[in-house]
Amino acid sequence: MTATASLKTRDRDTILQALAAGVVPRTGLAHIQVGRAGEVGALVRDIDRIADGGSAVRFVIGEYGAGKTFFLNLVRLIALERKCVTIHADLAPDRRIHATAGQARGLYAEAVRNLATRTKPDGGALGTVVEKFITECVRDAEDKGTAVEAAIDARLAALQVHVGGYDYAAVLKAYWRGSETDDAGLTGAALRWLRGEYSTKTEARQALGVRNIIDDGDVYDSLKLLAAFVRLAGYAGLVVVFDEMVNLYKLQSAQARNQNFEQILRIVNDGLQGSASGIGFVFGGTPEFLMDSRRGLYSYEALQSRLMENAFAGQGLIDLSGPVVRLQSLTPEDLLVLLANIRNVFSQGDAARHLVPDEALPLFMTHCNKRIGEAYFRTPRNTIKAFVQLLAVLEQNPGQGWSELIGGVDVANDAEGARDHEVADDATDDGLATLRL
Repeated sequence: MTATASLKTRDRDTILQALAAGVVPRTGLAHIQVGRAGEVGALVRDIDRIADGGSAVRFVIGEYGAGKTFFLNLVRLIALERKCVTIHADLAPDRRIHATAGQARGLYAEAVRNLATRTKPDGGALGTVVEKFITECVRDAEDKGTAVEAAIDARLAALQVHVGGYDYAAVLKAYWRGSETDDAGLTGAALRWLRGEYSTKTEARQALGVRNIIDDGDVYDSLKLLAAFVRLAGYAGLVVVFDEMVNLYKLQSAQARNQNFEQILRIVNDGLQGSASGIGFVFGGTPEFLMDSRRGLYSYEALQSRLMENAFAGQGLIDLSGPVVRLQSLTPEDLLVLLANIRNVFSQGDAARHLVPDEALPLFMTHCNKRIGEAYFRTPRNTIKAFVQLLAVLEQNPGQGWSELIGGVDVANDAEGARDHEVADDATDDGLATLRL
């Protein structure tokens, strides 16, 4: 009996729908993951260090279709299992690490809206974290016979050393007052402030009585403050995942790129020197984003010196101790296992319900190899989509033979044109291409 045998019909349908569309499923990753134990182990050690009060920073680098999104999603799930809080967001033209017109605040707001805990892995868990913290403060106040607001101040005293720590305390006390009086407007305003959704200080002062907001210049400091807060709320630490970092590479303004790179340098310095506590960053990007000498991270000399990879790790040798993790290509053996896993998802782990026999899997791979060459296992999004579509047809047409269909499945889908389209777009589904974890 495999783990897939316990797969619920709803989760099965969610996985297959995502695979058929060429995107990474939000749930059920364990049912389709294969290989890549070394890279996962390195990130697990990072997460354990974060939970122990340390810090970490990683750049997950791979071509379009190399498996970045899938890998990042798996890292988040592992962090949640280890009692960390995670936040994540994709960079976009209107979401950057540094900006002056609200784009950095937009990135922060999107990430915190996606805040997840083990009990709420799909995001939207900020209110849960705040409620947990407030409940502990109420319990402390009752035990000590003090006011709840005094208990909140006492617990948050450690945050005063952080930029914005005083306002954090004021906002959380406003949230408690709102919950005590059933004032949904006040609690909602407090959560809006914590998510960085106020665009003017005047609006925040009228709603909460605070003089500052989380703005473009405060994003990194606010993330460190959030990390300290979730630890006070009883969680192990904060893992921040930013994908689609290639959008910084695409910025036309050299000044805008360099300002973002300066923020990344600050994060790297804190992460590598141990200046931050209980927080880790995982960035997903392409080789161009990292290595391009004109517009990539390597164009910023200080970052190049810190992110340069081990010169001795070549010719099949790897070094996962540095901040850069390169996702290796999927092997044909891994793809064979992956196709078998997808077949199991279709049958929900029941071998008697497999839609194709074992011998169909290598034949399907041979067919793909003839169509699009060895790229079918290096960036096999089209291969996976075609296999899911093949199984879908067989499931809905019980009398149809699989061998006749395989010869007619066009998995190429103009592979070169598809790649150009991915480069032009944000390729948010790049993690699907290998699913190699």
